[in-house]
Amino acid sequence: MLFSPIRRQLGIALLALAAIAIAGKSQAGTPEDVKKKGVVVIGIQGDNPPWGYVDSSGKQDGIDADMGRAFAEYLGVKAEFVPLAVANRIPALTTGRVDILFATMAMLPERAKAVQYSKPYVANEITLVAAQATPINSNADMGKYVIGVPRSSTQDTQVTNSAPAGTEIRRFDDDAATIQALLSGQVQAVGANSFYPQRLNAAKPELGFEPKLHFTALYNGACTRLGDKEWNETANKFIDQIKSNGKLASFYAKWMKAPVPIFPDSVPGVPFTVQ
Repeated sequence: MLFSPIRRQLGIALLALAAIAIAGKSQAGTPEDVKKKGVVVIGIQGDNPPWGYVDSSGKQDGIDADMGRAFAEYLGVKAEFVPLAVANRIPALTTGRVDILFATMAMLPERAKAVQYSKPYVANEITLVAAQATPINSNADMGKYVIGVPRSSTQDTQVTNSAPAGTEIRRFDDDAATIQALLSGQVQAVGANSFYPQRLNAAKPELGFEPKLHFTALYNGACTRLGDKEWNETANKFIDQIKSNGKLASFYAKWMKAPVPIFPDSVPGVPFTVQ
């Protein structure tokens, strides 16, 4: 069932206002407090390889986990990870449950009303993915199928805005559940990030999962609380350092199998510094 644009905009506005109000009451410490404590608490996705996930030994892994550990090293403290579902990322930050998010946070203007983004550190592409035999060549074709998305994700937004009226969209709690829904036949296509085809084809290579529609290219940033200049400046200095010293390039080679892209100097509606 599709949400109307008015209801969706109202929901975003209420979310932003609630996040701002909660952020003002947060008891989270400053970067100096974290250094004294010796631990930085990092929000990260727990089930979205290779972005952020828990491996078979229980260790947090993925490019965001490597980013988080490097950030902790930059601060001179230990990293403590909090695995989060897609919809829980912003609330965990604004309530002070975590100090910072390295959690596949695509830069979107509506999110920038609730959190403060850093400079971008990774690029992502949002597509519609289905089996090779599923004929989807246009947005209109989505109306013929049941489409799965992770609830409150960028994929959710893009599919909701692109699909024709009446399209059945099923929303799941996270990326893993969305992928499983496609593999099990609950849905015939999914809103996907750059790594969905890899994960789907590892499970069922005979189906040849592939991008059918390309929605948008996005950039991910670290997120701190609105108006918190110290955390924002700390995150940006860290990202500048790993870009210049080659550490980000090593993460890209390991996880993305590609060179570091040229990042934009600005993203409309998403400031990289506290205004």
